[in-house]
Amino acid sequence: MSTVVLPGSFDPFTLGHLDLTRRAAALGHQVIIAVSHNPSKQGMLDLPARTGAIEETLQRHDLAGAVTVRTLPRGLLVDFCREVGAGAVVRGLRSQLDLAYEEPMARMNSHLAGIDTLFLLTDAAFSHISSSLVREVHALGGDVSDMLPSASLEALRAAAAVS
Repeated sequence: MSTVVLPGSFDPFTLGHLDLTRRAAALGHQVIIAVSHNPSKQGMLDLPARTGAIEETLQRHDLAGAVTVRTLPRGLLVDFCREVGAGAVVRGLRSQLDLAYEEPMARMNSHLAGIDTLFLLTDAAFSHISSSLVREVHALGGDVSDMLPSASLEALRAAAAVS
């Protein structure tokens, strides 16, 4: 069984993220979800809330054995991959725009450390969902319950109640 890393800010972890996680695990990989802090994004959930919601989601969907959650330390993703023994990074592609954004990073990861990137096309049912859009719709009072696992929805509601 090979180890792969699914990195992201996951603010919040969406049904699209869950689908990618399931599919990567179904390919026979041990998946490490690497939750990062992205200073260029205006986040809503802190790292403990995000990791907690993801861990709860994995438990509820019987993925806890095949998937683990770690906080991604600052630094290069390839260094983290080496540390955990991962041979590849998993990324979801919703559109051509995602590929244009992801391709140079994939090539750099390969150049720096020989780390491959596995691109999985996002299921069409989730291709319109992004964490940033979910946060925006939620902040404006829209219903995002059909875009999130229940643990993520609970974390988002709790964070909104505090702010």
